[in-house]
Amino acid sequence: MWAEFKEFAMKGNVMDLAVAVIIGGAFGKIVSSLVGDVIMPLVGLVMGGRNFSGLSITIGDAVVKYGAFLQNVVDFLIIAWVIFMMVKALNRVHKKEAAEAPPPAPSNEEVLLAEIRDLLKASR
Repeated sequence: MWAEFKEFAMKGNVMDLAVAVIIGGAFGKIVSSLVGDVIMPLVGLVMGGRNFSGLSITIGDAVVKYGAFLQNVVDFLIIAWVIFMMVKALNRVHKKEAAEAPPPAPSNEEVLLAEIRDLLKASR
């Protein structure tokens, strides 16, 4: 069982996924800081000096912090845009590689069928 787990854990896909999760977490913190510390203060300044992180509504005993929600929406939009651009770039690279790759050699069956076709044409 340990050998199977070790084989599974050391496959390329699992290791790539682990690296992606770690980098994604770090990237998420960078984007959160960018939004919370740079973008939203500038948006607040343009909108009359409002602090978005502190925007909230109190309904009874509940406090609805819609400013934090807005920051999270902006975080999501930035991360989604960056991921979209990365996938778009990867697709472009894959298409270019596919276009440059030589066509596969015909299989033995295809070669045999072509020979039969040619013999039938010659016998007419």
